[in-house]
Amino acid sequence: MGPLNDDATPTEHGFVSYVPEADGVRAFWLDGRQMADGGDMTLRTAWVGRQVGPGEVLDDRVCECCSTAAASTDQGPVVVFRDRGPEEIRDIGIVRRAGDGWTATTIVANDDWRIEGCPVNGPEVAAEGDHVAVAWYTAGGSGPKVQIAFSSDAGESFGPPRVVDSGRPLGRVDLVWDGIGNAIVSWLEGGGEQAEIRLRRVTPGMDLGEASVVASTSPSRASGFPRLERIADDLYLAWVDHADEESSRVRILEIPTASLD
Repeated sequence: MGPLNDDATPTEHGFVSYVPEADGVRAFWLDGRQMADGGDMTLRTAWVGRQVGPGEVLDDRVCECCSTAAASTDQGPVVVFRDRGPEEIRDIGIVRRAGDGWTATTIVANDDWRIEGCPVNGPEVAAEGDHVAVAWYTAGGSGPKVQIAFSSDAGESFGPPRVVDSGRPLGRVDLVWDGIGNAIVSWLEGGGEQAEIRLRRVTPGMDLGEASVVASTSPSRASGFPRLERIADDLYLAWVDHADEESSRVRILEIPTASLD
């Protein structure tokens, strides 16, 4: 089948996300081919079936190391990522399928986070019909925070964001719908030599449930990004238990969604 990228430059290509499309998948990734000549990291997409279709540029200047995330709405796919403005403002952008093409990048919320390097802390998105939720980490404005924002029009517009963390966030978010119209957010909360993985239910009306501590791990980058999935009435959390520099394990925890009420 071959690689997603159709160039041969010795540059980074990665942070791939997928959504189902027709009898294949729609892929999104960060593509560094322009950096070979001093340019910027770009966001690209291609349809993948029996072969990889031609790539398209969705945004020509994005953050170099923050992951992408994608979801399918009733109107088509959406992808979220950390944008990179001309003044190094790195807020969360979204691109949507609109008819036969793609929209320009719009910003989910104006955090006004100016940072000279990539924070390696990407957003997450979940969709149910035309309802879209986006969760992300930012250190703009009043300082570090994990936020969530909701859309009821397939990502065309978003309401004001709400802070969901407990005061010492490290980010590394994930996000799922709970099956009854609310979102469940996971993130890392800091604290000395250990970090806590916390979950919280958030309604589209921005009511917050209690923050639940479900696991502990290292705050180091080696502990990676915890992943959250929902199957029926249960959540499944997978994370790297990084005990020390020489040992680590991948752990999985089953969490009934009712336990977060």
